[in-house]
Amino acid sequence: MSKYRKMADEILTALGGSSNIASYTNCMTRLRVTPVNRGNINEQKIKEVDGVVGTVDDETYQIILGPGVVTKVADQFGAAIEETKGQGSASNYEAKGADIKQELKKKNSTPFKTFLRKIGSIFIPLIPAFVGAGLIAGIASILANNITAGNLSEETWQQYVTILNVIKNAIFSYLVIYVGINAAKEFGATPALGGVIGGVTLLTGATPEMPITNIFTGEALSAGQGGIIGVLIAVYLLAMVEKFLRRWIPDAIDIIVTPTIVLLLIGLLTIFIIMPFAGLISDNLIGAINWTLDRGGAFAGFVLGTTFLPLVMLGLHQVLIPIHIEMINISGMTVLLPILAMSGAGQVGATLALWIKCRKNTQLTNLIKGALPVGVLGIGEPLIYGVILPLGRPFITACIGGGIGGAVVGIFGNIGAIAIGPSGMALIPLIADGMWFKYILGLLAGYAGGFILTYFFGVPKEAMVNTADSAEKEVEIEAEKGFSISDKGAVVMPFEGEVKPLEEVPDAVFSSKLMGDGFAIEPINNTLVSPIDGEVVSVFPTKHAIGLKSNDGLELLIHVGLETVSLKGEGFTSLAKEGQEVKKGTPLLKIDLDYIKKHAVSTITPVIFTNLAEGTSVKLLKTGYQEQGSAGVIALELP
Repeated sequence: MSKYRKMADEILTALGGSSNIASYTNCMTRLRVTPVNRGNINEQKIKEVDGVVGTVDDETYQIILGPGVVTKVADQFGAAIEETKGQGSASNYEAKGADIKQELKKKNSTPFKTFLRKIGSIFIPLIPAFVGAGLIAGIASILANNITAGNLSEETWQQYVTILNVIKNAIFSYLVIYVGINAAKEFGATPALGGVIGGVTLLTGATPEMPITNIFTGEALSAGQGGIIGVLIAVYLLAMVEKFLRRWIPDAIDIIVTPTIVLLLIGLLTIFIIMPFAGLISDNLIGAINWTLDRGGAFAGFVLGTTFLPLVMLGLHQVLIPIHIEMINISGMTVLLPILAMSGAGQVGATLALWIKCRKNTQLTNLIKGALPVGVLGIGEPLIYGVILPLGRPFITACIGGGIGGAVVGIFGNIGAIAIGPSGMALIPLIADGMWFKYILGLLAGYAGGFILTYFFGVPKEAMVNTADSAEKEVEIEAEKGFSISDKGAVVMPFEGEVKPLEEVPDAVFSSKLMGDGFAIEPINNTLVSPIDGEVVSVFPTKHAIGLKSNDGLELLIHVGLETVSLKGEGFTSLAKEGQEVKKGTPLLKIDLDYIKKHAVSTITPVIFTNLAEGTSVKLLKTGYQEQGSAGVIALELP
């Protein structure tokens, strides 16, 4: 145990335990705690902890630890709270049950899914700002486009557009800073440092007269090059460097040295490597776009409409502005903008499909309700970062849907905008030469393409779950009806031994049914077999527990013995692998029953149904001794 963890544990104990901590934070020198009951604090014990400089009983209870030390103790303090929360109480049993369920979920996780969850954790807190500012931006864009088209008086309306844009820009102009802060939280870095690195990409202070040179091209860097993706990469690297430095920098100078080195190193890396590399890509991108436009027709429309959303994420869409301006100067309109606008139509269509297919997912549908109206008006960030990107597949189908809309616009040809403005429906007033109807047909094609592709190919199963209070319940739960076992032989006995009610298991995690209903069996043989026809979804690293899923979606957890995780695999030999299809009676696990009896708390084996609908219960039809493979022992009672 590190000295910082020892300090954290002693401080937590003196504060009255985790149940007495309402919240905590730290500044440069102090751990600041908001206690539930100040009377439970043993101040003398806190002062006796080696390393504690003093205490201050103010609005928050402050423990003075000194610079450097406080950061490391605070990290361990948080870990100690999580590990000891509710110890010895019912909440501890709930936590233990949650841990086992979490282990099952980890088994079905992939690096890509983990990446998408992290992306969601970074952007979802920004959704309210996206929605509110997006609606304001939509109103401003409609007014601005009508001013440009001559439908509204500039003298009267321009000031209102300016005011609305000032409000809107408070989120969109500084989005990289917000993302940097949230990414730092997610990656385990200091949030303020993440915000600074995000702000670095804005190149504040660089001017046309005194630019920063792109080391790849020799030209001036452009603010925002690298975009959101560049910021995420930079902050991820920042987190790695900061964690490394905090292990080696002496506590007394940590608060001064670590942030300085981190910001200098990652800031220079961002300016001279990440941003210039994005600039190099953008220069080649312009050539590729010009080549594509020269080909014209459906091909150009599909390629440009498909690839625009990834360009927005990379912050490379700004390099297209000179192309738009040049086209307007030469021909009075830009034919590129209406094609690129179809990418927004694709994501609107994809979002509509998600709304219909995932209507039980209340968390997702609430996001969609707020983000969709502004998406129709051409403000796409809420849909990208809040809805389609975190889900993965809908982002791909949305891109292809945008390509379909772009192809339609390309087939018509000569659909242009007389000025640069937001896309979607808000662009209609700027469409030149009365071609607005053909532009709308393109939007409808984009909507339809995104909708159809997402509806049939782009909806992740886990997104369709009913999430009244959680977005992570498994999709296979049939909340309305539950599962029924009309055939009493659908589940057979996995061991030979004595069948008991789950309530008789001497562990509250199982007996209180926090993980789900089920039954228990005291085994007398050495081979565990599958009780169902289905698939092995998880084999715990310590081999003491196995997760199964039946062909009709019923999920089971078989936990051999109590506290057998502490045996670290001793006494267990796996006979089946994750992903393996099994039949009733397929051997799953070989156990050394004598060894387990000697070294574990008990050999009693709970069999838990982890995804029963609310109100569904397990009814034991038989108890006492049952042969392995025998049927008709249990049934599920529906509510």
